[in-house]
Amino acid sequence: MADIATRRSISFPAPRGPALLALALGSAAAILSLWHLSALLPAHRWAEALLAPDLTDMTQVLFHYSALPRLTMALLCGAALALSGALLQRVLRNPIAEPTTLGISAGAQLALGTATLYAPAAMEFSREAVALAGAAAAMLLVMALSWRQGLRPVSVVLSGLIVGLTCAALSATLILLNGEYLMSLFIWGGGSLSQQGWSDVLALLPRLALAGVAAVLLMRPLILLGLDDSAARGLGVALHATRFGVLLVAVWLAASVVSLVGIIGFVGLAAPTFARLAGARSPRQVMGWAPVIGATLLWLADGVTQTVAATQADLIPTGAMTAMLGGPLLLWMLPRLHALAGPTDAGTASTGIERDARHPWRLVAVLAVALPLLCWAALTFGTGPSGWTAATGDLFTQLLPWRAPRLAAGLCAGAMLATAGTILQRLTGNPMASPEVLGISSGAGLGFAALVLAVGTPSRMEQLAASTLGAAAALAVMLLLARRSSFAPERLLLAGVALAAFCGSVLGVIMASGNTRAFQLLGWISGSTYTLETSDAVLAAAVATVLILIVPVTARWLEILPLGETTARSLGVPLGSSRLSLVVLASLLTAAATLVVGPLSFVGLMAPHLARLIGLRRPLTHLVGATLLGAFLMGLSDWLSRTLAFPYQLPVGLFATLIGGPYLMWLLARPSGSKGG
Repeated sequence: MADIATRRSISFPAPRGPALLALALGSAAAILSLWHLSALLPAHRWAEALLAPDLTDMTQVLFHYSALPRLTMALLCGAALALSGALLQRVLRNPIAEPTTLGISAGAQLALGTATLYAPAAMEFSREAVALAGAAAAMLLVMALSWRQGLRPVSVVLSGLIVGLTCAALSATLILLNGEYLMSLFIWGGGSLSQQGWSDVLALLPRLALAGVAAVLLMRPLILLGLDDSAARGLGVALHATRFGVLLVAVWLAASVVSLVGIIGFVGLAAPTFARLAGARSPRQVMGWAPVIGATLLWLADGVTQTVAATQADLIPTGAMTAMLGGPLLLWMLPRLHALAGPTDAGTASTGIERDARHPWRLVAVLAVALPLLCWAALTFGTGPSGWTAATGDLFTQLLPWRAPRLAAGLCAGAMLATAGTILQRLTGNPMASPEVLGISSGAGLGFAALVLAVGTPSRMEQLAASTLGAAAALAVMLLLARRSSFAPERLLLAGVALAAFCGSVLGVIMASGNTRAFQLLGWISGSTYTLETSDAVLAAAVATVLILIVPVTARWLEILPLGETTARSLGVPLGSSRLSLVVLASLLTAAATLVVGPLSFVGLMAPHLARLIGLRRPLTHLVGATLLGAFLMGLSDWLSRTLAFPYQLPVGLFATLIGGPYLMWLLARPSGSKGG
């Protein structure tokens, strides 16, 4: 039966849909390219500029050494990323796998940034080798974290998101500590296709060709990997060797692209998905059409970038524009996705908690006592030119106005993010759900950024309203798209990834535009609390108090809704109004917290996991425990962010990510049996 299925898969007739889709994308991209090239140089002079450019004619020089290499690089990078994504999705049996979601691109970028600042000799020796080392390390870490879960799609992507966000936070830390490289590293990291010659094209072309040959040679094992492991092994597939070889090719392609142009997200996820949606069924068809669609998609995105940016095209990352184009398209097509996952289980990842704590409220009391102790330590102890000191007496009084507002605001933001994360995880029955992962924080950030650009200096209430609208819109779109699949984890995560990519790309374009108001967003995006005053802390405390006190009223809903619609209806829970109320509440909490610590944080994902880890599983104790843990984590982040890197002070939201990432990696790597409460 397996042989018959394999032969049918190989001989499946070539679909017309992918060809039509590639033709449509390519036609639109060609029209834009012809327009831009004609504006640069009349068409009758193209042949001369291509074959024998006049070096005294600047337009011919730009045509030959900038415009044409950029066009070619867009095609090559799009094809390489699409092939990398298709290989990753096949070998991991995971429709959401791609270099960005698995942390591969972020690992390569971190390695390149670190080598640029601290080991320039390694960069001179081989940028690609540095990028490959970082990408491979990230991929190996993701595999190690998800190995105990049998490489389940949800576990792999959760591990990839954690690794990717941690690497991104470390890269942002390097940028903030080296301000002179800020703009260049930011634009490069966003995926800039600007070229100054043909060297990058000539470097990537043979790599893409070799990877294509490798994919063809590995086609039969790739087809058989769609079966379960025992069947594939019975047909003679060396599973570990095949997976390692395919992963190496995919990681090498992604690292090569990152080393040349920076991170270009979404193409590796979108191209194979669009190929399947257009009718590609067999692995051979997907592997063949995904690079074509990826090339035309990135070509089109770069054309749109040059059209929108006009004279500032070199400052707008094409990678950001790719997500702006592909994100909404994937969101629109998401309800049409069918069973893309392989035979592995894509169900909700287990938290590893099998029983409640014997005395849950005692644990809550311990957390309640630990929080004020942390506040006392954070307000009293700090670092200075002479090392660690304890502020007492007049010194304590003098430092209190500087330390107390940012600490109080951080505590409130952490509590609100943790509460929102708990609501989302229980509402969807998905332990991966959190404001950060599902794009809700990014939506709040986009609403805030739009208000700042439109108004300039908005009031706090206006900021809260704009952020709430952004968060609510992102969450509503995500839930609407995932509803048809009964909030299946892979569908929910795919919607969240697309939303986060879109919102993040818009913020990236705003930041790279050079607008004077855009620079005001830099500190906020990284979670800086430097400028917070007492009034800001009071407002954050008031909003947090009001919103968090509402949550216990919803405890019954949060206990029943994860049991399913039938059970909820039989127990008299109003599905529509209860879900809407929880969505609005989570949006308000996320928006208010995002205003304080920015969109970059792991607290909304980590605090609910920590609460469950210690045995707080019932809705009310889970909520209270997660809220206290969220406040504790953000307070600890605020304290350490201003002391460990003295005289530098890292943004608290960024530092929270640096704390949360390693912890979640450790949690994922633990044996299931050791997580009991």
